[in-house]
Amino acid sequence: MSDTTSTNSDSMNSDVAETSNPVTPAEAGVEVALGQTNAPSSGQLTIVGVREGAFGAHGSGDTSGFGGLVEPIVMPRPTPRPYGGWFDEVADELGLALADQNLPMTSAIEKVVVDRGEITFFVTREHLPAVASVLRDEPSLRFEMCMGVSGVHYPHETGRELHAIYPLQSITHNRRIRLEVTCPDGDARIPSIVSIYPTNDWHERETYDFFGIVFDGHPHLTRILMPDDWPGHPQRKDYPLGGIPVEYKGAEIPPPDLRREYS
Repeated sequence: MSDTTSTNSDSMNSDVAETSNPVTPAEAGVEVALGQTNAPSSGQLTIVGVREGAFGAHGSGDTSGFGGLVEPIVMPRPTPRPYGGWFDEVADELGLALADQNLPMTSAIEKVVVDRGEITFFVTREHLPAVASVLRDEPSLRFEMCMGVSGVHYPHETGRELHAIYPLQSITHNRRIRLEVTCPDGDARIPSIVSIYPTNDWHERETYDFFGIVFDGHPHLTRILMPDDWPGHPQRKDYPLGGIPVEYKGAEIPPPDLRREYS
């Protein structure tokens, strides 16, 4: 799921041009985000940052042609009921099944987001195993297949910097949903669901390897692609570009992070 709100360059330019006072690219991006989501005030949105240029480039030196791009990083708001279609049925059945386990829906689910025809349940990390078990075992739900877990890093979303996303599929009912769990950078731990979905073994290892999320209870949580002694986690946004010098036709080409200064 995309957690950002795309901006249109033409509309952005017009918004900036009509503003009497000069605005920074970040402010322009926020204004566009609010306009496109029909939100009357920024209090109804969670804007965790603004991307400028290509690949995080700032100021002069960006020769890609994308230096003028401004894109706010917007977290989705909860979607009010009704969600539409079978989404409401799944939400109702999940709430009833959790109640049977003496677990209130409001304790287990932070929010529900419907976006681009897909539904995502944001689950509190301590209740992830219980929610996953109910989704798998409840006859009216029967999400028998978890298709892995992917990590996302939002460095500026304070206290929720790391996200883990689980796509679930019900073969019985031919439905797909997503679970999303967040954890802070300073306590990057999420319960493992390998005991519920055994095929997540490799996926949790990969997400640990690339994002540094520790899946508590995993039977053998080790790196899967990088060497065991590799420093850091390569798909985090704060990981340096890095690289090694290359010799080409007698000339030495420096690693990517030393070839051009963008900021």
